Amino acid sequence: MALDTLALWIIVGIVAAYVIAMMVGLFAIFPYGLIGLAVLAVVLYFVVRVVRDRLTNAEDDYYEKNIKQ
Repeated sequence: MALDTLALWIIVGIVAAYVIAMMVGLFAIFPYGLIGLAVLAVVLYFVVRVVRDRLTNAEDDYYEKNIKQ
């Protein structure tokens, strides 16, 4: 496994732990935490949408593989 891949997985793990801790905290203050959970859901939706768009975009893949900078 390459060092950059390992670093990426470590960062993803830390971010996932942070998001889980935020969710637990927002559930602890239940009535007011719903606003934070809604904001968190919108942010996660946009992150998933951007990553999915990048992974399925054939034009970006073409330029990444064939165009040298």
